[in-house]
Amino acid sequence: MKPATFRYAAPNSVEDALALLGEDEDARILAGGQSLVPIMNFRLARPSILIDINRIGGLDYARVEGGTLRIGALARHSTFERQLASGPVGALLPRIARHIAHVPIRKRGTFAGSLAHADPASEWCTLALTAGAEIIARGPAGGRTIAAEDFFDSVFTTSLEPGEMITEIAIPLFDDSWKAGFSEFARRAGDYAIVMAVAMIRLDGGRIAEARIGLGNVIEKPIRSGKAEALLIGELPETELFEAAGEAAAAAVEPHEDVHSDAAYKRDLVRAMIKRALCDAVAK
Repeated sequence: MKPATFRYAAPNSVEDALALLGEDEDARILAGGQSLVPIMNFRLARPSILIDINRIGGLDYARVEGGTLRIGALARHSTFERQLASGPVGALLPRIARHIAHVPIRKRGTFAGSLAHADPASEWCTLALTAGAEIIARGPAGGRTIAAEDFFDSVFTTSLEPGEMITEIAIPLFDDSWKAGFSEFARRAGDYAIVMAVAMIRLDGGRIAEARIGLGNVIEKPIRSGKAEALLIGELPETELFEAAGEAAAAAVEPHEDVHSDAAYKRDLVRAMIKRALCDAVAK
């Protein structure tokens, strides 16, 4: 199929992009286009105006400021294949980036576009939620900061208001008392993850003092597993504990079913992915 008819614009500033975005509620931002263009071809998306932001200067960056990694709206997935920052999150980003699709898609697709698209199978969405990222958006009323836990509403749905666009994402880098791990299961390398897990734990005196466990593609949006997190606190980081955390998380979720798996299969993957992500964290 071919996309439905649309207008195309390539503004040179964020202000011009926002003016165009405000002209019609069906206007859409184009950054990498690796998700948007295919769904346009299937006519699942029919934007009235396609606003290409690639000519806007100053949006293609990923830099460390203090203890935060700041990511501009045009930073590509491939940017994160090399380590950009020290600490557990800085080391985790390249390991996650290599799981995203294939090289051509990583060269064009963007971190911000992935969050705006809000696919529950997105690695960056799950990371953003788990690490407590902040999404900075601009719109007709000015700029605002949205916590990742408040950003994802459902499949392909976020809390962005009409006329708003993401300009930056801020991810805390955490200090070296934290350890971070990742695991995902897909049919083939480069396929969408059927289930993924991001695990972050802070050790104090050899025991787990804090825990952040994120899951992707289990329900309609990325989630934290409070049951798994609570089970880990105060305990020694051992394989048996990690297995129990996976069991607790699996028992607490009601997975959605899709063409790749039923609910029971996803529960089994939740158990396995949480254990593997935690093992990955303590192995680093």
